[in-house]
Amino acid sequence: MATSSILTNVKITDPKKIESFIKALDASADDPKREPSAQVSRQMTNIDEIRRLMSKRVR
Repeated sequence: MATSSILTNVKITDPKKIESFIKALDASADDPKREPSAQVSRQMTNIDEIRRLMSKRVR
């Protein structure tokens, strides 16, 4: 998801739509449907290893 869509201001003026929006936000926070696609095999803690990974360019 693009960061810009997360940071977008939402303007809702209809009270029923506001209530519905708040309920949807609460429901998604309480019971997220997303499941990780793969288990993390290990965490990188070595700073040099992290730098090497971050310096790779994706083309």
